[in-house]
Amino acid sequence: MKIAMIGTGYVGLVSGVCFSDFGHEVVCVDNNPAKIDELQAGRVPIYEPGLEALMNQNVAAGRLSFTGDLAEAVQGTEAVFIAVGTPTRRGDGHADLTYVMAAAEQVAQVATGPLVIVTKSTVPIGTNRQVQAVVAAANPDLDFDVASNPEFLREGAAIEDFMKPDRVVVGVQSPRAAEIMSEIYRPLYLRDFPIIVTDLESAEMIKYAANAFLATKITFINEIAALCEKLGADIKQVSKGMGMDQRIGKHFLHAGPGYGGSCFPKDTRALARIGQENACPMQITEAVIKINDEVKRRMVEKLHMLCDGSFNGKKVAVLGVTFKPNTDDMRDAPALTIIPALVGGGAQVRVNDPQGQREGEALLPGVLWLDSPYRAAEDADLLVILTEWNEFRALDLKRIASSMTHPRLADLRNIYNGTVASEAGFEAYESIGRAGLSGSGSA
Repeated sequence: MKIAMIGTGYVGLVSGVCFSDFGHEVVCVDNNPAKIDELQAGRVPIYEPGLEALMNQNVAAGRLSFTGDLAEAVQGTEAVFIAVGTPTRRGDGHADLTYVMAAAEQVAQVATGPLVIVTKSTVPIGTNRQVQAVVAAANPDLDFDVASNPEFLREGAAIEDFMKPDRVVVGVQSPRAAEIMSEIYRPLYLRDFPIIVTDLESAEMIKYAANAFLATKITFINEIAALCEKLGADIKQVSKGMGMDQRIGKHFLHAGPGYGGSCFPKDTRALARIGQENACPMQITEAVIKINDEVKRRMVEKLHMLCDGSFNGKKVAVLGVTFKPNTDDMRDAPALTIIPALVGGGAQVRVNDPQGQREGEALLPGVLWLDSPYRAAEDADLLVILTEWNEFRALDLKRIASSMTHPRLADLRNIYNGTVASEAGFEAYESIGRAGLSGSGSA
Protein backbone atom coordinates (compact mmCIF):
# COMPACT_ATOMS: atom_id res chain seq x y z
CA MET A 1 0.00 0.00 0.00
CA LYS A 2 1.18 3.53 -0.73
CA ILE A 3 1.12 5.87 2.26
CA ALA A 4 1.90 9.56 2.59
CA MET A 5 3.13 10.87 5.94
CA ILE A 6 2.76 14.63 6.42
CA GLY A 7 5.31 15.86 8.94
CA THR A 8 8.76 14.46 9.65
CA GLY A 9 8.95 15.33 13.31
CA TYR A 10 9.28 12.66 15.96
CA VAL A 11 5.93 10.93 15.38
CA GLY A 12 5.82 11.30 11.63
CA LEU A 13 9.36 10.15 10.96
CA VAL A 14 9.25 7.15 13.29
CA SER A 15 5.84 6.10 11.94
CA GLY A 16 6.86 6.56 8.32
CA VAL A 17 10.05 4.55 8.74
CA CYS A 18 8.27 1.75 10.57
CA PHE A 19 5.41 1.57 8.07
CA SER A 20 7.98 1.23 5.30
CA ASP A 21 9.60 -1.59 7.24
CA PHE A 22 6.19 -3.31 7.23
CA GLY A 23 6.54 -3.38 3.44
CA HIS A 24 4.42 -0.35 2.54
CA GLU A 25 5.58 2.29 0.09
CA VAL A 26 5.89 5.44 2.20
CA VAL A 27 6.51 9.02 1.12
CA CYS A 28 7.29 11.44 3.96
CA VAL A 29 6.59 15.08 3.17
CA ASP A 30 7.64 18.21 5.03
CA ASN A 31 7.55 21.92 4.20
CA ASN A 32 10.99 22.45 5.72
CA PRO A 33 13.49 22.14 2.84
CA ALA A 34 16.48 21.85 5.17
CA LYS A 35 14.92 18.89 6.94
CA ILE A 36 14.10 17.16 3.66
CA ASP A 37 17.66 17.71 2.42
CA GLU A 38 19.02 16.16 5.61
CA LEU A 39 16.73 13.14 5.37
CA GLN A 40 17.52 12.61 1.69
CA ALA A 41 21.20 12.64 2.65
CA GLY A 42 20.53 9.78 5.07
CA ARG A 43 20.71 11.80 8.30
CA VAL A 44 18.00 11.83 10.97
CA PRO A 45 17.41 15.29 12.47
CA ILE A 46 16.34 13.85 15.84
CA TYR A 47 18.03 11.43 18.20
CA GLU A 48 16.23 8.11 18.46
CA PRO A 49 18.23 4.89 18.91
CA GLY A 50 18.18 2.71 15.78
CA LEU A 51 16.09 5.09 13.68
CA GLU A 52 18.75 6.26 11.24
CA ALA A 53 19.88 2.72 10.39
CA LEU A 54 16.29 1.52 9.87
CA MET A 55 15.48 4.57 7.77
CA ASN A 56 18.44 4.08 5.44
CA GLN A 57 17.72 0.38 5.16
CA ASN A 58 14.20 1.07 3.85
CA VAL A 59 15.35 3.90 1.60
CA ALA A 60 17.83 1.48 0.03
CA ALA A 61 15.03 -1.06 -0.42
CA GLY A 62 13.00 1.53 -2.34
CA ARG A 63 10.12 1.62 0.13
CA LEU A 64 10.81 5.00 1.72
CA SER A 65 11.37 8.46 0.25
CA PHE A 66 11.21 12.12 1.26
CA THR A 67 9.87 15.16 -0.54
CA GLY A 68 8.75 18.72 -0.02
CA ASP A 69 6.07 18.40 -2.70
CA LEU A 70 2.71 17.51 -1.11
CA ALA A 71 0.99 16.85 -4.44
CA GLU A 72 3.72 14.38 -5.35
CA ALA A 73 3.45 12.65 -1.98
CA VAL A 74 -0.35 12.32 -2.08
CA GLN A 75 -0.58 11.14 -5.69
CA GLY A 76 -1.83 7.54 -5.81
CA THR A 77 -1.95 7.06 -2.04
CA GLU A 78 -4.67 5.12 -0.26
CA ALA A 79 -3.91 6.69 3.13
CA VAL A 80 -2.52 10.08 4.11
CA PHE A 81 -1.35 10.46 7.70
CA ILE A 82 -1.25 13.88 9.34
CA ALA A 83 1.57 13.92 11.89
CA VAL A 84 2.22 17.60 12.44
CA GLY A 85 2.75 19.46 15.69
CA THR A 86 -0.07 20.38 18.06
CA PRO A 87 1.73 22.67 20.52
CA THR A 88 0.00 24.23 23.49
CA ARG A 89 -1.79 27.38 22.37
CA ARG A 90 -0.69 30.50 24.17
CA GLY A 91 -3.14 31.94 26.64
CA ASP A 92 -5.64 29.11 27.07
CA GLY A 93 -3.72 25.82 27.31
CA HIS A 94 -5.54 24.29 24.35
CA ALA A 95 -3.80 22.25 21.66
CA ASP A 96 -3.10 24.46 18.64
CA LEU A 97 -4.69 22.78 15.62
CA THR A 98 -3.46 25.31 13.07
CA TYR A 99 -1.00 22.89 11.46
CA VAL A 100 -3.45 19.99 11.45
CA MET A 101 -6.18 21.95 9.72
CA ALA A 102 -3.75 23.50 7.25
CA ALA A 103 -2.47 20.04 6.33
CA ALA A 104 -6.01 18.71 5.92
CA GLU A 105 -6.96 21.59 3.61
CA GLN A 106 -3.81 21.19 1.55
CA VAL A 107 -4.43 17.47 1.13
CA ALA A 108 -7.95 18.21 -0.09
CA GLN A 109 -6.60 20.64 -2.66
CA VAL A 110 -4.20 18.14 -4.25
CA ALA A 111 -5.91 14.76 -3.73
CA THR A 112 -7.75 13.20 -6.66
CA GLY A 113 -8.68 9.65 -5.76
CA PRO A 114 -10.38 7.79 -2.91
CA LEU A 115 -8.31 7.88 0.25
CA VAL A 116 -8.39 7.82 4.03
CA ILE A 117 -7.06 10.87 5.87
CA VAL A 118 -5.63 9.67 9.17
CA THR A 119 -4.88 11.94 12.11
CA LYS A 120 -1.73 10.69 13.85
CA SER A 121 -1.11 13.90 15.79
CA THR A 122 -2.45 14.13 19.33
CA VAL A 123 -5.63 16.17 19.00
CA PRO A 124 -8.60 17.15 21.19
CA ILE A 125 -11.79 15.19 21.04
CA GLY A 126 -13.82 16.25 18.01
CA THR A 127 -10.83 17.19 15.86
CA ASN A 128 -11.34 14.45 13.29
CA ARG A 129 -14.87 15.71 12.71
CA GLN A 130 -13.37 19.15 12.08
CA VAL A 131 -10.83 17.64 9.67
CA GLN A 132 -13.70 16.01 7.81
CA ALA A 133 -15.51 19.35 7.50
CA VAL A 134 -12.38 21.20 6.37
CA VAL A 135 -11.61 18.64 3.66
CA ALA A 136 -15.21 18.53 2.44
CA ALA A 137 -15.33 22.33 2.21
CA ALA A 138 -12.01 22.54 0.34
CA ASN A 139 -12.89 19.78 -2.17
CA PRO A 140 -16.59 18.84 -2.18
CA ASP A 141 -16.06 16.21 -4.89
CA LEU A 142 -13.29 14.30 -3.11
CA ASP A 143 -14.09 10.73 -2.11
CA PHE A 144 -12.49 10.34 1.32
CA ASP A 145 -12.83 8.98 4.83
CA VAL A 146 -11.24 10.13 8.06
CA ALA A 147 -9.64 8.02 10.78
CA SER A 148 -8.01 8.62 14.14
CA ASN A 149 -4.82 6.69 14.91
CA PRO A 150 -3.15 8.16 18.01
CA GLU A 151 0.47 7.28 18.69
CA PHE A 152 1.84 5.74 21.89
CA LEU A 153 5.58 6.01 21.32
CA ARG A 154 8.07 6.45 24.13
CA GLU A 155 11.02 8.56 23.13
CA GLY A 156 14.12 6.42 23.32
CA ALA A 157 12.14 3.23 22.65
CA ALA A 158 9.92 4.33 19.77
CA ILE A 159 10.83 1.63 17.25
CA GLU A 160 10.21 -1.14 19.77
CA ASP A 161 6.90 0.49 20.74
CA PHE A 162 5.79 0.71 17.11
CA MET A 163 6.84 -2.82 16.17
CA LYS A 164 5.65 -4.47 19.41
CA PRO A 165 2.86 -2.24 20.70
CA ASP A 166 0.74 -2.72 23.79
CA ARG A 167 -2.15 -1.84 21.48
CA VAL A 168 -2.99 -0.01 18.28
CA VAL A 169 -5.99 2.31 18.50
CA VAL A 170 -7.98 3.08 15.37
CA GLY A 171 -11.04 5.31 15.26
CA VAL A 172 -13.21 5.08 12.15
CA GLN A 173 -16.74 5.78 10.98
CA SER A 174 -16.94 3.66 7.82
CA PRO A 175 -16.21 0.05 6.82
CA ARG A 176 -13.86 1.25 4.07
CA ALA A 177 -11.69 3.19 6.51
CA ALA A 178 -11.63 0.19 8.86
CA GLU A 179 -10.56 -2.08 6.01
CA ILE A 180 -7.73 0.19 4.87
CA MET A 181 -6.45 0.71 8.42
CA SER A 182 -6.59 -3.05 8.97
CA GLU A 183 -4.47 -3.59 5.87
CA ILE A 184 -1.93 -0.99 7.00
CA TYR A 185 -1.51 -2.72 10.35
CA ARG A 186 -1.80 -6.26 8.98
CA PRO A 187 1.79 -7.22 10.01
CA LEU A 188 0.89 -6.52 13.64
CA TYR A 189 -2.48 -8.23 13.39
CA LEU A 190 -0.81 -11.39 12.08
CA ARG A 191 1.43 -11.42 15.15
CA ASP A 192 -1.56 -11.09 17.49
CA PHE A 193 -0.84 -7.58 18.76
CA PRO A 194 -4.13 -6.05 19.95
CA ILE A 195 -5.79 -3.61 17.56
CA ILE A 196 -8.74 -1.68 18.99
CA VAL A 197 -11.20 -0.35 16.42
CA THR A 198 -13.59 2.22 17.83
CA ASP A 199 -15.35 5.47 16.98
CA LEU A 200 -13.45 8.70 16.33
CA GLU A 201 -14.15 10.37 19.67
CA SER A 202 -13.21 7.32 21.74
CA ALA A 203 -9.90 6.96 19.90
CA GLU A 204 -9.10 10.62 20.55
CA MET A 205 -10.03 10.29 24.22
CA ILE A 206 -7.96 7.13 24.76
CA LYS A 207 -4.78 9.06 23.98
CA TYR A 208 -5.51 11.92 26.38
CA ALA A 209 -6.79 9.67 29.14
CA ALA A 210 -3.75 7.38 28.94
CA ASN A 211 -1.24 10.21 29.12
CA ALA A 212 -3.09 11.98 31.92
CA PHE A 213 -3.19 8.76 33.94
CA LEU A 214 0.55 8.11 33.49
CA ALA A 215 1.32 11.72 34.45
CA THR A 216 -0.84 11.18 37.53
CA LYS A 217 1.17 8.09 38.55
CA ILE A 218 4.42 10.03 38.28
CA THR A 219 3.04 12.96 40.24
CA PHE A 220 1.53 10.72 42.91
CA ILE A 221 4.82 8.95 43.60
CA ASN A 222 6.62 12.30 43.74
CA GLU A 223 4.18 13.48 46.41
CA ILE A 224 4.71 10.26 48.35
CA ALA A 225 8.47 10.80 48.02
CA ALA A 226 8.19 14.21 49.66
CA LEU A 227 6.33 12.64 52.57
CA CYS A 228 8.90 9.83 52.79
CA GLU A 229 11.62 12.44 53.30
CA LYS A 230 9.69 13.89 56.24
CA LEU A 231 9.01 10.52 57.86
CA GLY A 232 12.23 8.61 57.15
CA ALA A 233 10.77 6.10 54.69
CA ASP A 234 12.57 4.99 51.52
CA ILE A 235 10.64 5.80 48.33
CA LYS A 236 12.44 3.10 46.35
CA GLN A 237 11.18 0.43 48.73
CA VAL A 238 7.73 2.02 48.83
CA SER A 239 7.56 2.09 45.01
CA LYS A 240 8.71 -1.51 44.81
CA GLY A 241 6.07 -2.64 47.28
CA MET A 242 3.33 -0.71 45.50
CA GLY A 243 4.36 -1.93 42.07
CA MET A 244 4.03 -5.59 43.05
CA ASP A 245 0.28 -5.05 43.23
CA GLN A 246 -0.91 -6.02 39.75
CA ARG A 247 -3.73 -3.50 39.99
CA ILE A 248 -1.12 -0.73 40.24
CA GLY A 249 1.89 -2.03 38.30
CA LYS A 250 5.53 -1.05 38.64
CA HIS A 251 5.83 1.36 35.71
CA PHE A 252 5.90 5.14 36.20
CA LEU A 253 6.48 4.83 39.93
CA HIS A 254 10.01 6.24 39.94
CA ALA A 255 10.37 9.41 41.97
CA GLY A 256 12.19 12.22 40.21
CA PRO A 257 12.28 15.96 39.51
CA GLY A 258 8.92 16.01 37.72
CA TYR A 259 7.71 14.90 34.31
CA GLY A 260 8.47 16.73 31.08
CA GLY A 261 8.67 15.92 27.40
CA SER A 262 6.57 16.34 24.31
CA CYS A 263 3.40 14.64 25.57
CA PHE A 264 2.54 14.77 29.26
CA PRO A 265 2.75 18.54 29.86
CA LYS A 266 0.93 19.41 26.63
CA ASP A 267 -1.72 16.71 26.86
CA THR A 268 -2.61 17.25 30.51
CA ARG A 269 -3.07 20.96 29.88
CA ALA A 270 -5.23 20.24 26.83
CA LEU A 271 -7.38 17.71 28.71
CA ALA A 272 -7.88 20.16 31.57
CA ARG A 273 -8.98 22.80 29.08
CA ILE A 274 -11.37 20.41 27.33
CA GLY A 275 -12.97 19.63 30.68
CA GLN A 276 -13.38 23.30 31.53
CA GLU A 277 -14.98 24.08 28.18
CA ASN A 278 -17.48 21.25 28.62
CA ALA A 279 -18.41 22.14 32.22
CA CYS A 280 -16.79 18.91 33.42
CA PRO A 281 -13.61 19.96 35.26
CA MET A 282 -10.77 17.43 35.22
CA GLN A 283 -9.89 18.14 38.84
CA ILE A 284 -7.34 15.36 39.22
CA THR A 285 -5.55 16.38 36.03
CA GLU A 286 -5.56 20.03 37.08
CA ALA A 287 -4.01 19.04 40.42
CA VAL A 288 -1.38 16.95 38.62
CA ILE A 289 -0.31 19.95 36.53
CA LYS A 290 -0.02 22.16 39.61
CA ILE A 291 1.86 19.60 41.69
CA ASN A 292 4.30 18.78 38.89
CA ASP A 293 5.29 22.44 38.70
CA GLU A 294 5.74 22.46 42.48
CA VAL A 295 7.94 19.34 42.33
CA LYS A 296 10.36 21.13 40.00
CA ARG A 297 10.50 24.12 42.34
CA ARG A 298 11.10 21.79 45.27
CA MET A 299 14.18 20.47 43.48
CA VAL A 300 15.54 24.02 43.34
CA GLU A 301 15.04 24.27 47.11
CA LYS A 302 17.02 21.07 47.61
CA LEU A 303 19.92 22.45 45.61
CA HIS A 304 19.71 25.76 47.44
CA MET A 305 20.08 23.93 50.75
CA LEU A 306 23.10 21.99 49.49
CA CYS A 307 24.69 25.29 48.47
CA ASP A 308 24.38 26.66 52.03
CA GLY A 309 21.44 28.86 51.13
CA SER A 310 23.00 30.73 48.21
CA PHE A 311 23.84 29.92 44.61
CA ASN A 312 25.88 33.09 44.20
CA GLY A 313 29.46 32.30 43.18
CA LYS A 314 28.95 28.54 43.45
CA LYS A 315 30.18 26.21 40.72
CA VAL A 316 27.49 23.66 39.90
CA ALA A 317 27.92 20.68 37.59
CA VAL A 318 24.72 19.32 36.03
CA LEU A 319 24.63 15.88 34.44
CA GLY A 320 21.76 15.52 32.01
CA VAL A 321 19.34 18.14 30.68
CA THR A 322 16.97 16.18 28.41
CA PHE A 323 13.64 15.25 29.97
CA LYS A 324 14.62 11.56 29.90
CA PRO A 325 17.55 9.46 28.65
CA ASN A 326 17.94 8.22 25.06
CA THR A 327 16.48 11.35 23.51
CA ASP A 328 17.61 14.87 22.65
CA ASP A 329 14.17 16.28 23.51
CA MET A 330 14.13 19.09 26.06
CA ARG A 331 10.49 20.12 25.85
CA ASP A 332 9.27 20.98 29.38
CA ALA A 333 12.31 19.21 30.86
CA PRO A 334 12.92 19.84 34.58
CA ALA A 335 16.28 21.30 33.51
CA LEU A 336 14.44 24.26 32.02
CA THR A 337 13.21 25.19 35.51
CA ILE A 338 16.19 24.14 37.59
CA ILE A 339 19.16 25.45 35.58
CA PRO A 340 17.75 28.96 35.03
CA ALA A 341 17.19 29.15 38.80
CA LEU A 342 20.85 28.26 39.35
CA VAL A 343 22.08 30.78 36.78
CA GLY A 344 19.69 33.43 38.02
CA GLY A 345 20.99 32.92 41.54
CA GLY A 346 24.55 33.61 40.46
CA ALA A 347 25.86 30.07 40.04
CA GLN A 348 28.43 29.10 37.41
CA VAL A 349 26.76 26.14 35.74
CA ARG A 350 28.62 23.50 33.75
CA VAL A 351 26.64 20.88 31.87
CA ASN A 352 27.25 17.48 30.36
CA ASP A 353 24.59 15.58 28.40
CA PRO A 354 25.19 12.89 25.75
CA GLN A 355 22.60 14.37 23.35
CA GLY A 356 21.21 17.55 24.86
CA GLN A 357 23.65 20.20 23.73
CA ARG A 358 22.15 20.79 20.27
CA GLU A 359 18.81 21.96 21.70
CA GLY A 360 20.19 23.04 25.06
CA GLU A 361 22.52 25.74 23.81
CA ALA A 362 19.58 27.89 22.72
CA LEU A 363 17.33 27.02 25.66
CA LEU A 364 19.90 27.38 28.45
CA PRO A 365 22.00 30.50 27.90
CA GLY A 366 24.77 31.27 30.33
CA VAL A 367 25.98 27.71 30.92
CA LEU A 368 29.23 26.02 29.88
CA TRP A 369 28.92 22.75 27.94
CA LEU A 370 31.58 20.12 28.54
CA ASP A 371 32.16 16.77 26.88
CA SER A 372 32.69 14.74 30.05
CA PRO A 373 30.97 14.45 33.43
CA TYR A 374 34.40 14.42 35.05
CA ARG A 375 35.40 17.70 33.43
CA ALA A 376 32.10 19.25 34.44
CA ALA A 377 32.65 18.25 38.08
CA GLU A 378 36.18 19.64 38.44
CA ASP A 379 36.38 22.26 41.20
CA ALA A 380 32.58 22.20 41.58
CA ASP A 381 30.72 22.95 44.79
CA LEU A 382 27.78 20.75 43.82
CA LEU A 383 27.11 17.90 41.39
CA VAL A 384 23.52 17.42 40.20
CA ILE A 385 22.29 14.30 38.39
CA LEU A 386 19.22 15.44 36.49
CA THR A 387 18.76 12.78 33.77
CA GLU A 388 19.45 9.08 34.28
CA TRP A 389 21.56 8.39 31.20
CA ASN A 390 23.36 5.04 31.37
CA GLU A 391 26.65 6.95 31.24
CA PHE A 392 25.84 8.37 34.68
CA ARG A 393 24.90 5.07 36.36
CA ALA A 394 28.44 3.82 36.89
CA LEU A 395 30.47 6.98 37.48
CA ASP A 396 33.77 6.83 39.34
CA LEU A 397 32.36 8.73 42.29
CA LYS A 398 35.66 8.70 44.18
CA ARG A 399 37.38 10.39 41.24
CA ILE A 400 34.60 12.97 41.02
CA ALA A 401 34.48 13.71 44.75
CA SER A 402 38.25 14.16 44.93
CA SER A 403 38.16 16.65 42.07
CA MET A 404 35.46 18.85 43.58
CA THR A 405 36.03 21.87 45.84
CA HIS A 406 33.04 20.83 47.96
CA PRO A 407 31.97 17.23 47.19
CA ARG A 408 28.20 17.44 47.41
CA LEU A 409 25.83 15.34 45.34
CA ALA A 410 22.19 15.98 44.47
CA ASP A 411 21.01 12.69 42.98
CA LEU A 412 17.61 13.67 41.59
CA ARG A 413 17.11 10.30 39.90
CA ASN A 414 18.01 8.06 42.87
CA ILE A 415 20.76 6.30 40.95
CA TYR A 416 23.06 5.99 43.98
CA ASN A 417 22.49 6.12 47.74
CA GLY A 418 23.88 7.77 50.83
CA THR A 419 26.24 4.96 51.75
CA VAL A 420 27.80 4.82 48.30
CA ALA A 421 28.16 8.60 48.25
CA SER A 422 29.76 8.69 51.71
CA GLU A 423 32.24 5.93 50.87
CA ALA A 424 33.20 7.83 47.71
CA GLY A 425 34.07 10.90 49.76
CA PHE A 426 31.00 13.11 49.39
CA GLU A 427 30.33 15.30 52.40
CA ALA A 428 26.67 15.80 51.52
CA TYR A 429 24.17 13.73 49.54
CA GLU A 430 20.53 14.36 48.75
CA SER A 431 18.16 12.20 46.72
CA ILE A 432 14.39 12.09 46.41
CA GLY A 433 12.22 10.39 48.99
CA ARG A 434 15.12 8.87 50.93
CA ALA A 435 17.47 9.75 53.75
CA GLY A 436 20.52 11.91 53.08
CA LEU A 437 24.18 11.12 53.50
CA SER A 438 23.70 8.65 56.33
CA GLY A 439 21.03 6.73 54.45
CA SER A 440 21.70 3.24 53.17
CA GLY A 441 18.78 2.67 50.81
CA SER A 442 19.32 0.28 47.93
CA ALA A 443 20.98 1.72 44.82
